Amino acid sequence: MNYNKIGEFIATERKAKNLTQVKLAEKLFISEKTISKWENGNGVPDAKSLTLLCEVFNVSLNELLSGERIKNNKTNNTEQLLLDMAKEIKDKNKVIFTCMCVIMAVSIVAMFGGMLMAAYLINNEVIKLIIVIASAVVFLIPCFYALKLEVSVGAYKCKKCGTEIIPTYTEALSAMHLGFTRYLKCPHCKKRTWCKKVINKKEEQ
Repeated sequence: MNYNKIGEFIATERKAKNLTQVKLAEKLFISEKTISKWENGNGVPDAKSLTLLCEVFNVSLNELLSGERIKNNKTNNTEQLLLDMAKEIKDKNKVIFTCMCVIMAVSIVAMFGGMLMAAYLINNEVIKLIIVIASAVVFLIPCFYALKLEVSVGAYKCKKCGTEIIPTYTEALSAMHLGFTRYLKCPHCKKRTWCKKVINKKEEQ
């Protein structure tokens, strides 16, 4: 499945309807950033958004997933396209999430290793301080990158209305969080709630 082709198709149809990304996002009850993500080929709509997009653009699901308007009678392979899309998203999210967890684990081990070395093996106070600071930096830099990976996978689900939120990196960084749950403002209901990270449909159940 060609994400870039689907994204270009969404952008073309949106402009043909004289809709801005903000206006289209309002119709789909999602954030403007999600539309931008799709149009840049960095993701594809979920089942709910696909249905709404078809209604807004007046296209078939097969056309939307193919990334083009189909003028003649081609074989309808919508079901296979959906299966392929679900598998690609699941595999991609699994790899990204695993990488994020590995990065966090390695950075935590490195930080505590450096601090333990400073505490028990180094007597010079200046060197000890340098090692502690270096250990903190070694921990924080991967954390920023891990957050970027976290934001790129799935979405955060609003506790009030169920809208899936894809915040910007800055919004996610500044939001209070407990594990993979962040305190975010929903673009649909305008409420701030503790939004749980949703990686795939299985986690929503």
